[in-house]
Amino acid sequence: QVQLAESGGQLVHPGGSLRLSCAASGSNLDDRAVGWFRQASGKVREGVLCITSNDGITYYVDSARGRFTISRDKEKNTVYLQMNSLKPEDTAVYYCRSGGKRCILADFDSWGQGTQVTVSS
Repeated sequence: QVQLAESGGQLVHPGGSLRLSCAASGSNLDDRAVGWFRQASGKVREGVLCITSNDGITYYVDSARGRFTISRDKEKNTVYLQMNSLKPEDTAVYYCRSGGKRCILADFDSWGQGTQVTVSS
């Protein structure tokens, strides 16, 4: 099984940027889809966006379009989430998850521990 570890979350002001990392151990990510999910306090966990095994991008929520991008570094076995123009509603614990090849939600089978992103005004 693959183990995932998220990092990079912190407190930022609205309009700021963050880069989150999803680092894998135990197996390679280069032939897997990797998705980013988030859960705000008191709300249900939701998918944000995903990169396929062929490096295509799927957006699960419209609010991420034009602000968030995702990329893969095969040498480091890591997937990155670049978040720009952050808004208070982006505040959440962010998780990465891997599985399958095509960003199909039912295919995800590995979770990270989560990293807190707080956007304050």
